[in-house]
Amino acid sequence: MTRSRNLACALAGAVLLTACSDDSSPAAQPLAPSFSPAPAPSSAPPAPAGAPDLSATPETVATDIDVPWGLAFLPDGSALIAQREKATIMQVKPGSPAREAYRVPGVDAAGEGGLLGLALAGDWVYAYITADDDNRIIRFKLGSDAKPEVIFSGLAKAGNHNGGRIAFGPDGMLYVGTGDAAEPPRSQDAGSNNGKILRLTPEGKPAPGNPEAGSPIWTSGHRNVQGLAWTADGTMYATEFGQNRLDEVNKIEKGENYGWPEVEGDEDGDSRFTEPLVTWATSDASPSGAAIAGDTLYVAALRGQRLWTVPLGGGEPRAYFTGKWGRLRTVAVAPDGALWLTTSNTDRDENVRDGDDRILRFPAGTS
Repeated sequence: MTRSRNLACALAGAVLLTACSDDSSPAAQPLAPSFSPAPAPSSAPPAPAGAPDLSATPETVATDIDVPWGLAFLPDGSALIAQREKATIMQVKPGSPAREAYRVPGVDAAGEGGLLGLALAGDWVYAYITADDDNRIIRFKLGSDAKPEVIFSGLAKAGNHNGGRIAFGPDGMLYVGTGDAAEPPRSQDAGSNNGKILRLTPEGKPAPGNPEAGSPIWTSGHRNVQGLAWTADGTMYATEFGQNRLDEVNKIEKGENYGWPEVEGDEDGDSRFTEPLVTWATSDASPSGAAIAGDTLYVAALRGQRLWTVPLGGGEPRAYFTGKWGRLRTVAVAPDGALWLTTSNTDRDENVRDGDDRILRFPAGTS
């Protein structure tokens, strides 16, 4: 089932995240980097104005990647890819072999946890990881032998619903999608950072303008957020895993409550909660990564094994590539307007195909 409604969004806010360090973590294992620093996070790059060409034959950028999860673009046209279970970061570039760029210490890859989301700011690489006792956010520099800095910790972990997507917004703040860690009441608990979207400064400190001073919470009532994206005007969207009935795309607004676990999918007019923009049957989606180009939201679907396009100016979502490459985890639009898509079959043995997992690239469209 799909449903669209009029769109509007105001982004502002702040998040208090607990800054911390862990002197017991083993040293990182860096390799020589091959990249230039990304821009500092004074603002996120604008969303490309044109639509990628999904009718083109995609270029296979890399194959045999082990459970790819996070993806972040470097200025030289390459990208960093997180391998969830191996806790390594690969650098991939069209026309070049994939190379290991960094080995992240202290990762516990049990269940659906591990090395998850990635983001870049200046010469810092940010990663959302599952550690022995929690989910946390670290940052480090490629090529450095310094131990990663833990900028936020204490997020409950579980075998599933770990969230994990991180991204810098247009305001230069770090947004964090968390899951309920398999305990739904956490999503409505103002004292828990699970089942929320959080907002941080690049140092992991409270960001100005948060809905509640001293709290890290930007929005609440989420089950498992794994996709974050913005339009060129700063409107924010997030993808949400449902339980048994409906997955969601939500327009994210400061301080709003999106209803889980009181409701799943449409809120049926309950004024306490913000209704989703789009819903799908869980068999058709299980939406993970999200990206925006122009007025189109792209959503990678795991169980649904397809790429959804959602017209943000109105109209019905459309499915592409159903079953062609299996489970799809991450979708991202590169600075040059190309769309990158990662499969996620190696985390399900029955789905593995020759060459999995792979990174695909669709060229930018012509205007």
